[in-house]
Amino acid sequence: MRRRLLALALLAGCAPAPASAPARASAPAPASAATVAPTSAAMEAVVFLVRHAETEADGTRDPALSAAGRARAERLAGLLRDAGLDRVLTSPYARTRATARAVAGDDRPVAEYDPSDLPALAARLRGEGGRVLVVGHSNTTPELVRLLGGDPGPPIREDEHGRLYVLVPGGAGVAGGAGVAGGAGVAGGAGGTVVLRY
Repeated sequence: MRRRLLALALLAGCAPAPASAPARASAPAPASAATVAPTSAAMEAVVFLVRHAETEADGTRDPALSAAGRARAERLAGLLRDAGLDRVLTSPYARTRATARAVAGDDRPVAEYDPSDLPALAARLRGEGGRVLVVGHSNTTPELVRLLGGDPGPPIREDEHGRLYVLVPGGAGVAGGAGVAGGAGVAGGAGGTVVLRY
């Protein structure tokens, strides 16, 4: 699996985790000016998963993005600009909708999913194919990675907002990291999970 991931990374032009270091989803380097773009083989299903960007500490249960969160959402939009996204899905909360809207721009609609029924969402993602971004939360994003056959690595900390998972769902789980391109910040995890920091 490591060789397949390395081959895909080299084919796509990205910098994989060093061969001497074990592949881990838990310690990716920052993705400085990286972009995620389709490759010739990347028209297959690819699922990008992120937690929403930073929020205002306003004491509500549905806070808006903070200035730092809006800046991070714009970085994510730049990172995925050439990813060939077909769809953008978000949970029904202001913070996830704002993160998703930054990526979707005016070009594509943002659809909501039910975060309390992740098995149904995983089945839908496997069945529909295409290239889709799913914006979720610190608890739902790793669980959806698991349901799609990937390795989410360690739990997402409360102050962590910059982990981007890239999965290619296959019949027996994750097939690899097709479509990841552009520089540092790529780490291969168990099950073929590719993680970027942005």
